[in-house]
Amino acid sequence: MTAQSSAPPLVSAHQLAAALGAADLTIVDASWYLASAGRDADAEYRIAHVPGAVRMGLELISDPNSDLPHMLPSADRFAVACETLGIGPHHRVVIYDGSGTNLSAARAWWTFRVFGHRNVSVLDGGFRAWAGATRPVQMGLQRRSRTGYPLPAVDRALVVGREEVEAVSAGTLDAQLVDCRSAERFSGKVDEPRPGLRRGHIPGSRNIPFEMFTNRGTGRMHAVPVLRELLHEQGLDPARRIIATCGSGVSACVLALAVEVIRSEDPEAVGPPVAIYDGSWAEYGRIG
Repeated sequence: MTAQSSAPPLVSAHQLAAALGAADLTIVDASWYLASAGRDADAEYRIAHVPGAVRMGLELISDPNSDLPHMLPSADRFAVACETLGIGPHHRVVIYDGSGTNLSAARAWWTFRVFGHRNVSVLDGGFRAWAGATRPVQMGLQRRSRTGYPLPAVDRALVVGREEVEAVSAGTLDAQLVDCRSAERFSGKVDEPRPGLRRGHIPGSRNIPFEMFTNRGTGRMHAVPVLRELLHEQGLDPARRIIATCGSGVSACVLALAVEVIRSEDPEAVGPPVAIYDGSWAEYGRIG
């Protein structure tokens, strides 16, 4: 199975506003923040969210039994989460977060794609783009009627493990490794935010911090020429296989989203989908 999508990777706030109320549309607030941000995503959702949006926290679609953070859930856990939130397998899903950088919206978008749900997009600019135009917001907890969601298959083209990453790093497997952590963490100038991890990066990987893919002022993703230049500056070819990594497999998904945006407008960039190293530095950088 391939991860080709039946929906554009991004939709604008204007496009979403025009679609509000459609029977097959589900809007998902997937906001999540590092503890250091001092923000409570659940509380922010209850104060204000896009009308009709259901709340899908990152932990809901992560493996609770893994000793690594934010690892992919089982197919059963993902299906149950969708059923509980009233998301059907044929729904158009639009995901957003409040980060201004697509921090967790991209991870949720990628997770839907991993489980074969191709009709999924990210709201360009996130909640800021929606609320910034004085569009209506909703308070409280949104509930939808429970739906069925068949047990999905996993698209293995979208996720890789440590063994494959080490083969790429050693030069025995052809792919491009990209680390989406900050430049300081990538270079080993600062400690990792999680204890028990060494400094540095996977040998052979290039660095594009995930925040660079969005406009700092608007939170919207950069235009395709800018995205292409970001990759080009690191010697990356969007038409070749890319494996993205970060601290825990979350922000790396912003790169996967950016590449899909490039490919949606540039037929010459068609190639295999970006794969995420799910364990990322939380696994690779373990001490001992």
